[in-house]
Amino acid sequence: MTAPALRVGVGRLLLYVRDIAATTDFYARLFGYEAVTQARDRIVELRPAGPGLPLLLHPAAKGQRSGQAQVKLVFDVEDVPGFVAAAAERGIPFGTVHDAGGYLFANARDPAGNSVSVSGRAHAGQEAGGAAAARKG
Repeated sequence: MTAPALRVGVGRLLLYVRDIAATTDFYARLFGYEAVTQARDRIVELRPAGPGLPLLLHPAAKGQRSGQAQVKLVFDVEDVPGFVAAAAERGIPFGTVHDAGGYLFANARDPAGNSVSVSGRAHAGQEAGGAAAARKG
C-alpha cells in the first residue's frame, strides 16, 4: 500500500545572490517587498506587501554561478505595459512586452542574473492590462 501524498505547498523561494543590497533594493523598489533580517542569520527574507511568495536571499558562494536559466520568478500584474513603464522610470529596464495570445508579459533580470517576468496571465480576460485591452487601444 502506498502512503498518501503529503500536501505541502511551496512556502518560500531561496535565491543565491552576490549582492544582497542591490537585490534587496530591486525587489523592494519594483515589487514592494520588505526586507527582514534576524541577528546571526546571513539570509535576508523579503516579504511581499500583499499576497505572494516570500523570497530568501542567501549569499552565493565564490564558485557558484549567478542567475538561473531554468527558473523564472513570475509576478502577476494587471497592467503589464504600465508596470514596465513605471519600472523604466525607476531605472529598471524590462524587455519587449509580448502578447501571449490572451495575456501580456515582459522579462527582465534581477541584479543576481535571475530571470524575472511580469505577467497578466492571472488576470487574463479582465480588461485592465489584458491583451484584449492592448489591442483595443
